Amino acid sequence: MSNLPLPHDHGQPMEHILERVPSTDEFQTVSDIFKQLGDGSRIRIFWLLCHCEECVINLSSMVEMSSPAVSHHLRQLKAGGLIVSRREGKEVYYRAADTERAQLLHHMIEKLVEIACPSE
Repeated sequence: MSNLPLPHDHGQPMEHILERVPSTDEFQTVSDIFKQLGDGSRIRIFWLLCHCEECVINLSSMVEMSSPAVSHHLRQLKAGGLIVSRREGKEVYYRAADTERAQLLHHMIEKLVEIACPSE
């Protein structure tokens, strides 16, 4: 992409930027992550799972949502690789994945909440 001639020369060397620009697929991956977090309830569930491991029934109570609604959000978070689950008997427990992506999103959510909702 660095050999791409630009229609207008504004006097700024663009080669160093164009050499590093991620592919469309890489930007699509980022977009897919943001789509996952496009629902406030899902973000809240993800944030909770960054701080504890919990079952659907307890999560439902914590976020005051029905179990089917929480299960729907958990499926989406799991499909996106943001959470993991483990079975213990008949109970399934969920927690945030121990990945760089999940940790980064957790920190980003906390920082955005801090910026958007400053305490008095």
